[in-house]
Amino acid sequence: MASSLLTRRRLHAIGLALILAPAIGIVVPAAAQEKAIAPEINPPGDIPDNQQFVTFEATQGAALKVPEGWARTDTKEGAIFTDKYGRIELTIRPSTSPLTIDILRAQQIADLENNGRAVKILRTEQVKLPAGSAMKVVYTSNSDPNPVTNRQIRLESERFYLSRNGKLAELTFSAPAGADNVDQWTLMSKSFRWK
Repeated sequence: MASSLLTRRRLHAIGLALILAPAIGIVVPAAAQEKAIAPEINPPGDIPDNQQFVTFEATQGAALKVPEGWARTDTKEGAIFTDKYGRIELTIRPSTSPLTIDILRAQQIADLENNGRAVKILRTEQVKLPAGSAMKVVYTSNSDPNPVTNRQIRLESERFYLSRNGKLAELTFSAPAGADNVDQWTLMSKSFRWK
């Protein structure tokens, strides 16, 4: 009973702190406070089995196959490809040390959980790709709100981290939770090459 009362008081104090945070100058990221959305029953977003792929060459020093016809947005660190709620993002940044599971958990995964939208990490593992050893993070999250409808959906994602010669590549595949893109994501992740 005393333990239950103590827990309720702690929860009340945490809730009060979150309410008062803006007034006392503490910034709590909105995405970190989001609740996970239930997955769609019949999710859109499967990449068709007959999808054609083209090779994208990033000026930052890498290349990979991406679905032909997807919208591309070039960024300072790579590119983003989108089609409805499907998304592929490649970023390449300078890196001063090789990536380990411990560093991944302490930095990249912590950043993903703190700044993502209701992120739930499902697993992390080391994998072998033709381009070399990679760290793979599988997770679910909420999508950004649709700019027209403000609607969000639950996404599933695979993110690969590869490092080489002072560069860290981050390759992320996202689609509505339950969409069947395993083969296509495997094809694209295995197509990644350093230039």
